[in-house]
Formats: sequence, C-alpha cells, structure tokens
Amino acid sequence: MESVKKSWLVSELLVTIWLKKFNELNGVYMSQSLNEKVVGVKTLNELINALSNASTKLVKLTSTIVSPHDLFVPEGISLQGGESSPATLSFSQGGGLGLFGNNTISNLSVITTPSARAIFLVAGQKQYGKIELTNLIVTGQVGLILRVGSDQAAIIAENIHVVASDSRAYTEQPQKYGVNVLQGAFTVYNFNGDAASKITASLTNISVGMRGAPVLGSGIFIGGFGDVGGSVEVERLTTGPVYSHGLLTSGTADFITAGVFLLYGAHAQKIENIEEVVTYGINDMVLDNWGSVTEWICKKPILSYGASGIGFVNFGTVDNFIAEDSIVTYGEGARGFNQYDGTVKNIKFKSITTHGNGSIGIQISKPIGSLTIDEDLETFGGLGSSLVKGVNLKLHALALSIKPGGVVEVITVGGAIISHGENVDAYSVDGGMVKAISVARGIHARGKDAHAMRLENGGKSPTANLTLIPPSP
Repeated sequence: MESVKKSWLVSELLVTIWLKKFNELNGVYMSQSLNEKVVGVKTLNELINALSNASTKLVKLTSTIVSPHDLFVPEGISLQGGESSPATLSFSQGGGLGLFGNNTISNLSVITTPSARAIFLVAGQKQYGKIELTNLIVTGQVGLILRVGSDQAAIIAENIHVVASDSRAYTEQPQKYGVNVLQGAFTVYNFNGDAASKITASLTNISVGMRGAPVLGSGIFIGGFGDVGGSVEVERLTTGPVYSHGLLTSGTADFITAGVFLLYGAHAQKIENIEEVVTYGINDMVLDNWGSVTEWICKKPILSYGASGIGFVNFGTVDNFIAEDSIVTYGEGARGFNQYDGTVKNIKFKSITTHGNGSIGIQISKPIGSLTIDEDLETFGGLGSSLVKGVNLKLHALALSIKPGGVVEVITVGGAIISHGENVDAYSVDGGMVKAISVARGIHARGKDAHAMRLENGGKSPTANLTLIPPSP
C-alpha cells in the first residue's frame, strides 16, 4: 500500500511539473488554487486579456508595453514587473493605470505625460481595501483620491520616485487662509466630505523630482476634505529627496504649493524628511502643515529659492518638530519659520538663514511652547514684499519677530541672533510675549539705524542677561 501511495505522489508531481512548464511556455503560471492564475505577459493584448480574466490574480510584465489608453486593474489583481529591474508600462496618449481596490503594483516603471495621472483610484468604489505600491519609478502624477461615495482606502507605498509630474491643472484644491493649494506629484487626498470616510496610509521613501528638474505643482500632498469631513491618518511618512516648483507668476497671492504639504483633515504620527527638501518658485513653501503631526524630523537641509517660500510654516498643531540641518531661504519675502495658527509644543532648529528683502527669520503669531536654535538665526535682507495669508505685504527682514497673539514659553539660542539690513531690528516683540529667553552669543543688529531689540505695542520680553549689540535705546 505504501509503494502505491509513493507511486501516486510521484505521478502527481510529474503532472504538476509538466503543467507548470506547459503554462510557462504559454505565458500562464498556475497558483496553488486551480482557479487562480499568475499570468506572464509580453504584449498589450496579453495584458488586457489577463486583466479581463476573472481568475487572474497576478500579472507579471516581462517586457516593455505601450498603451494608447487607460488600463484598469480589477479588484484583487496585482501587477508586477521584474524583481531585478523594473519592467516598463507606458501610456502614449496621456492615459494611466486605474485601480479598483485590493491591488498591488510593484517593480514597475510607469510612464505617461507629466500632466496626466499615471496611477489613480477609479472613482465610484465604496471600499478600496488595501492599495500597495512598491518599488515604482513614475512619470506623471500618483493621484490617490477618494471622492463622494468612497468610504475607505488603506494605502501602503514604499520606494516610490515620481521623476516628473505637472499637477497644476487639477481643480480639486484645498482652500483656506485666502489661498488655494495645488496638488502634488504624489497625492493622497480624501475629497469625500462624509465624516465616516477615511484613508489610512503608511508611506515610506517617497521622493519626487530631481535637483534642477523639479516636479511642477506641489511635491508630496496629503489632505482630508476639511477641518471636518473625510480624514487621512498617516502612520508614517518618510521622504527621500523632494524638488518642486509651482511655476506661479510674480505677484500671485491666492495660490501656493509646498515640497511637503500636510493639509487639514490629515494627522501624521511621524514625518521624517530623510533627504533634502527644495522648492524653487514663488509661494512655494518647503514644509507646510495645516493638519496635525505628532513628530516631524528633518535630517537634511530645507531650502527655498523662490519669493515668499517659507522653510516651515505651521497653521496646524505639532507636538515636536526637529530640523537637524539648516533652513536657508534666498527669495524676497522667503521666511524661515512662521507660526500663523494652531501651535507647536516643542520646535528645534540647527540654524536658520534668510537672504531676501522682507525675509523674516522667525515670525510667531500664536502661542507655542519651547523654541530652540542650536546655532545662529540670521537675516541679510531689508524691506521687501512677502505673502501673508493671501495678501502681499511689505515686511522688514527681522531675525526674530513676535507679533500680537504670539506667546512663547521659552526661547533658547546656542549661537547668535543677527540682522544685517538697514533699519531692520534683530529681535522684535510687537504686541506679543516671550516668557523666557537666552541667547549665548548675543543679539546683533548690524544694519544702519537698526536695533538689537525692540519692544512695542505692549510687547513683553525678559531683558536680563541678554547681550544687545548695539544696546537698546
């Protein structure tokens, strides 16, 4: 009896091997279930047929495929390229890859025109289940958007590089504080106002653009429907290099972008900018928060080259923010850090330097906890134009400015606070309050007719143990 059983097992194994070999030659790989197929494809027709077959579960691209139109991945089907080098799926007339839900897209290069959506969620699905994107090189927008009627999506993205994208024309835009925000090259957006609608996301090693060749619009854009309504919960966002350019014209006051933008309706447990984040254009914030963040850490420089581009601007709430490398801005009105609304409990910078006229180093208009600068806070500009809540205003490039409504528990500077512009004060408390401050290397106003420290309109700050150069009048 035992010998018969062994003979039967050997025969079954030989049949299985033969079937597998036969199907490989025909582009079909059998999975463990006889009703589920893993299909290898080399042509567009083979790809369409595989995606149309209800028994297909995994489609493997083994060559370059070009489609003149959108391709749709039905629910439960995964699309995969080679593991050693990504296969290429291209769209010659601006199409993209539409996902119905519970899809995995991995090891692929997806190429469309930069202004088209290369990867998107097909509208109308009630539940998208889990969407997994892994090891992708993309030309065109990754636009993962929930709209009316869609309640849930769990998005896991890892090792995604959007090489080129132009997201400026998409009309679904958050609006608040007098401005509209342009979508990003990598966008996760809950545009369903239903309070029960929710996106959960884990986003690891997301990078966009290249140095000197930024994406157009925002870089990484994550947002909910509003302060109430559809939400986004981000477990983790880590970024590689991010380069973006809004291409907004000079004088624009009602549109903005950002390299990394967390918008209202979104909460992030942890954001890590592992590599540099750089913006090039007018009103291009580098880091912008309208939502809530538990911990935000920047490992490399934060750089702005355009006018009114702020290194980090906060309208939301942040528990802990740490910039381990420098924040540097070059354009007119391009500030280092602005606390406009909400609050931050603890914020720490290595250093902040601004070069343009009207480019305030730090401006605070709401209560915050502790502010620490390990090295110097320094501005080089004079009077210039800067965008403030949708209005272009004339500002002096103060180094540290506490405005009405701004209250700081404690300020600690390991280096110096320095302004260089004519008639530009280094430290100004205009109607605000600082409860405690220490500056190791003094406060310096090096421009003509400038003051190291100025208190006005009821502004309050300790003065003991502060070295002021020149001394306050």
